[in-house]
Amino acid sequence: MSITRGELAKRTGCNLETIRYYEKIGLMPDPSRSKAGYRQYDQNHLKRLQFIMRGRELGFTMEDLKSLLGLVDKKAVSCSEVSILAKGHLESVQQKITDLKRIERALSNTLISCSGKDVPECPVIDTLLFGAS
Repeated sequence: MSITRGELAKRTGCNLETIRYYEKIGLMPDPSRSKAGYRQYDQNHLKRLQFIMRGRELGFTMEDLKSLLGLVDKKAVSCSEVSILAKGHLESVQQKITDLKRIERALSNTLISCSGKDVPECPVIDTLLFGAS
């Protein structure tokens, strides 16, 4: 299989510029070139890009993905190493959820005291200017 970058983008739903970026930062290996100099992507590029995109959907950072792909590239995948990385990521996600719930409560409580009328007093603005009262 040999496909163009455009076809790779189409098959994966990934933006062309994003593929270029992944190549630039080393997440995607350089493709081979045709005699005319066109990039030729193969099944390995397709699988790797799908891996990256799934990882991004799960919120893994670029550094996390580089680490995971490094293990894959060395054919030295250790479930223990992957588990440690994934557990760290899960803890980060859980902390973000906790923070978002706190933000939700603060906004909800502020909006409860907001009349929504065309008046100069606004609890939302007051909260932003002076902090929670």
